Amino acid sequence: MSVDGGAQRLKTEADEPGWEVDPDDDWGVAVVATVGRQLRLRREAVGMRAAELGTATGYGEDLIYKIESGKRIPRPEFLDKADEVLGAGGLLSAMKEDVAKVRYPKKVRALAKMEGKAVEIGVYECNSINGLLQTPEHARAAMEAAQPPYSQDDLERMVAGRVSRQSVFERDPAPALSFVLEEAPLRRPLGGTMVWRRQLERLLEVGRLRSVMLQVMPTHCEVHSGLDGRIELLKFADGTAVGRSDGAFGGRPVSDPRQLRILELRYGTIRAQALPPRESLALIEQLLGET
Repeated sequence: MSVDGGAQRLKTEADEPGWEVDPDDDWGVAVVATVGRQLRLRREAVGMRAAELGTATGYGEDLIYKIESGKRIPRPEFLDKADEVLGAGGLLSAMKEDVAKVRYPKKVRALAKMEGKAVEIGVYECNSINGLLQTPEHARAAMEAAQPPYSQDDLERMVAGRVSRQSVFERDPAPALSFVLEEAPLRRPLGGTMVWRRQLERLLEVGRLRSVMLQVMPTHCEVHSGLDGRIELLKFADGTAVGRSDGAFGGRPVSDPRQLRILELRYGTIRAQALPPRESLALIEQLLGET
């Protein structure tokens, strides 16, 4: 809660963009509706009005009603504060994990779930830096460049979702990750010099992890096997795998062994044509020194 001239200023929707519920996300709608219902029941059980709960938590009365009606995703810190104020005994705070997932788009949740289970992840990226490697500032700059532009709510949701996927680097044991990036996007100062520098620094940080092999496809390589577009390969502990390529099978995810072999052949050839990891990191260090 904030104070302005001695008077408490309660937060409104304008203060927190990007916390609306996606009406096409059935699971997310159900989760937020359940949380809102429990919040209202606890509030009414202790005889507290919505305006009073809002004052106690730093939220406006209208924002409280939107959360209770399932139209607004509550922040984790709001759930903790409401749990304390209403004496819910941890019931509301316990919902934070599911609520946090709701904010991320369905496609991001599905991808993050697969990445969270994969024991091997391989990605070739042709026109940009892969989302798992992007800093929040770089991700925002890339998304802000989209046409037609995203709404502020969608932008906030997508940036948060992309950054959340990077928890894959914190897994123990870590999956084996390999990335092949084109040189050209590494030279593009997307977001300005400071954002660009931090992105290059992030690539060096990740590229030095023992579980990661980061390679760069140099622009002087006239022809290589990635000209058809992006390739993703995820392998799981049970021996199954899933892959996708912009230039194969209509861009759809595939799990058939015969189709996967084609993607694995292309990806293996791309890795062989790219600079070795040591030389790739040296090139990124060179680019960083030129900024």
